[in-house]
Amino acid sequence: MTVRRDFQESARCRPDLVIGRDELFTAARDQLSRGGSVLLHGPAGIGKSTVLRALAADYGESARTVLRCSATESESHLPFLALADLFGLVLDEISDRLPAAQRTALESALTGRGESTLQRDGLALRLAVLSALRALAAAGPVLVVADDLQWLDSASAELLGFAARRLGDTPVQLLCAVRTEGQEYDRHLRASPPDTLAVRLNPLSRAQVSVLLDHRGYTDLPRSTVREIHRTSGGNPLFALELGRALGERPTAPRPGEPLPVPTSLRDLVLSRLDMLSDEARRTLLVVSAGARPTLTLLHAAGRENAEAETAQAAALGLLATEPEGPAVRFAHPLISAALYAEAPARERRAAHAALSTAASDPIERARHLALSTTGTDPEVAARLAEAAALARDRGAPSVAASLGLLAARHTPADEGPAPDERRLQAAEDAITAGEVDLARDVAREVLTRATAPAERVRAWMVVIEAAGQALGDVDTVYPQVLADAGDDPGLLARVHYQLAWRGLVVEGDFAEARQQAAHAAELAARGEDRRAELMALSFQASTEILMGHPDAPATIKRALKEPQDPYVACHHNGAGMARFRWLLMSDQLPEARSTITALLREVRRRGMVESEVHFQRFLADTELRSGHCGRALDLARESLRLARDSGIGLGASAMLTALAEASGGDVDRALALAREAVDRAEEDGDQMYLSRALAALGYAQLVAGDAAGAVGSLRQVRELEQGLGITDPARGRWQGDLAEALVRVGEPGEAQDVIDVAREHALRLGRESVLAVLDRAEALVRAAQGDQEGAVARLTSAQDRLAELGYGLEEARAAFALARLRSRRPGPTSYDEAARLFRRCRALPWLRQVDAAAAEGVPADPPAPPAPVPASDALEGLASMERQVAALVMEGATNREIAARLFISVKTVEATLTRVYRKLGIRSRVDIVRLAAGRHAK
Repeated sequence: MTVRRDFQESARCRPDLVIGRDELFTAARDQLSRGGSVLLHGPAGIGKSTVLRALAADYGESARTVLRCSATESESHLPFLALADLFGLVLDEISDRLPAAQRTALESALTGRGESTLQRDGLALRLAVLSALRALAAAGPVLVVADDLQWLDSASAELLGFAARRLGDTPVQLLCAVRTEGQEYDRHLRASPPDTLAVRLNPLSRAQVSVLLDHRGYTDLPRSTVREIHRTSGGNPLFALELGRALGERPTAPRPGEPLPVPTSLRDLVLSRLDMLSDEARRTLLVVSAGARPTLTLLHAAGRENAEAETAQAAALGLLATEPEGPAVRFAHPLISAALYAEAPARERRAAHAALSTAASDPIERARHLALSTTGTDPEVAARLAEAAALARDRGAPSVAASLGLLAARHTPADEGPAPDERRLQAAEDAITAGEVDLARDVAREVLTRATAPAERVRAWMVVIEAAGQALGDVDTVYPQVLADAGDDPGLLARVHYQLAWRGLVVEGDFAEARQQAAHAAELAARGEDRRAELMALSFQASTEILMGHPDAPATIKRALKEPQDPYVACHHNGAGMARFRWLLMSDQLPEARSTITALLREVRRRGMVESEVHFQRFLADTELRSGHCGRALDLARESLRLARDSGIGLGASAMLTALAEASGGDVDRALALAREAVDRAEEDGDQMYLSRALAALGYAQLVAGDAAGAVGSLRQVRELEQGLGITDPARGRWQGDLAEALVRVGEPGEAQDVIDVAREHALRLGRESVLAVLDRAEALVRAAQGDQEGAVARLTSAQDRLAELGYGLEEARAAFALARLRSRRPGPTSYDEAARLFRRCRALPWLRQVDAAAAEGVPADPPAPPAPVPASDALEGLASMERQVAALVMEGATNREIAARLFISVKTVEATLTRVYRKLGIRSRVDIVRLAAGRHAK
């Protein structure tokens, strides 16, 4: 029997929709699966009830009986109410199994008849609750689900705690949630079973808040606004959703400097204690909320003479956090600051900013406060804001520069120079640098509604195109308009043709066209004396030539690195430094590539160039992965993906690289999911360039997962795409060896050799030594499949030595593993120690697990020489190569697992292949295959 109270959960409580709680949800579910109990705790609005309902829905089906209660503050004074919720519907089932005194006490407590109390019937009630749970558990597992433990009536809480501490091995589990601040959950933990796992729910990250808002329908919020929602809510999901709802009800988003609208539901939650403050203390707190880094010294300088006493009063009311180790004055929660600021009259807010405009020591802060204390246009204020924006830009704070630039534009008179729109465009370019592409695009499109000057219009169009990221197909209609605006100005045309080069590469997938457009852009920029545009075009041309395997690539790199250089281009992710890094990486110069990308990453972090940081973090991860440092690569890739999700930049590329890192050193299932995400994003964006990279990552992950057939399918698509793109350098994606290995596994050694031969020709022409060594490793597998064991061993030994010399640790370990597999076919003991040592050094955990499995089973994971050819028959002639091999092994009596081991494919692939064999031969089972073989031999 299962008793549920409102147990049919809404869709939003499903485990897959518990946003940002994957790890703790898994930990809690595992604890429940082991028979333990769980206590969820955290502050109000943090999502405890959502997680609790999801866990109950996910795990509750395994319990025979589910008892539920959910307390409220208004009912917490009613004795035994929670007890009635828990046992009211099962009392008839268990009452006859309780001793008379216990039954009487429990019935009296649940029904209200007899005026039962803990003081009078304490022992009988305590034992009755314990006996009731044991009686229910005798028929099957019991799950007690209790929400908001802090509001449980004291009598029910005491009785439940008494029973929980004495359940022992009785199959009764508690799943509870309680509101706490800090670590104040100890008393609730003491009232829980001894094996209870306490799980604290922490604030969501900015990316998780963004996902939450999107899931609830608030999809049109700019990223800068989402960032402010995250800051104001403190990562609290309830607060974030309420702020999102309030913004969604407004016709326009807040302008820079304007507070977020705080809905009444949250104002009532956080402002009730403000009524207990004096008027002067409230004004002091307003100054605190307006300041960026308020201290008591700053408050004194802003005219708040009694700041110490007034902040102490606020701290006593829980409005301010105490900071015993530092001078900062900080609100207990950012929402208190936002609500206080939003509640204050505009006049008082301007007065607070005016005081801070002279009290603050930082010139950027003084300029911001001056702007927020001033109404209307003022050229002097605008000039100070523009200077502050330039200072912020130099400090590597482009987001701050964008905000200040927009404030400067607002205060700039229409007839002043620089004009307001010129300052807006500079702010938009700063926003692009900061990764706030939504804000940049909106500002640029606003300027385009009134701009008439060609230079302004082209500059605005460039922002719109840059904001599209990889989805350049979405702005196809822009190119004719911007070409018309550029006219015959070579400097403006250079910028347009640079973007056309990117379109040719990403949208059309035409490297030759992209190279030609980039070269033309460089020529136009030189004529227009725009050195920055010339360097960007040359860098793009060089990168394209590197990927194409074009012979002019080294010369173009030298041109892009020639003085005079531009500091911005030098460290940009599409600049000359990046082109040089790509050349080093593809030329097997891993130490130089690592030092180059590390220096670039350091510089873009200093400058606050978010998009470049995302890409450079990913490229550093790629370098570490090639070097065989899988653990380090995985950490870097995950950080790159986190930053990409947070900023909305480079998501597909970061997912692709993280998939490779996960397949090499982390979780293969996660690798497959990320690779498919990368493929989906590339297809959605129409990005031909990254689609091939994403498919290559998927193919590699499938190979590591043991799905050779799936890997062949994915990597064949890569081959077709890159042939169409004109990419000939095998060092670009390094997928050829994986495709050849997968083809051998599925019984297509001839096609594998064709792949190797084509790739080797290009690798020899370009001097790609590591690629040649990997191809030799793959060819050794082909030779082994064809029966040339000695030749395969010799080639693998040579490949392993060369890969070790070049510093490709993971590829070296894979060669050692393949060598151990080949030797395992010979008589005598086989050692996988060398492969295990090398994989362990790389922290290549998925590969290490394969080594352990091969050593434990004592069977080769690669296919041995093909079985003796099956005598010809009309039926078998119609089977594919893999199908014939599987059928032949079935005829020999091999099980599906043995076939999978001998052909180095998964059991699922064997099953799928057999299904096709049955269909083609018109039979129903493997027994029919054996009969078919017997009949053929009888002939």
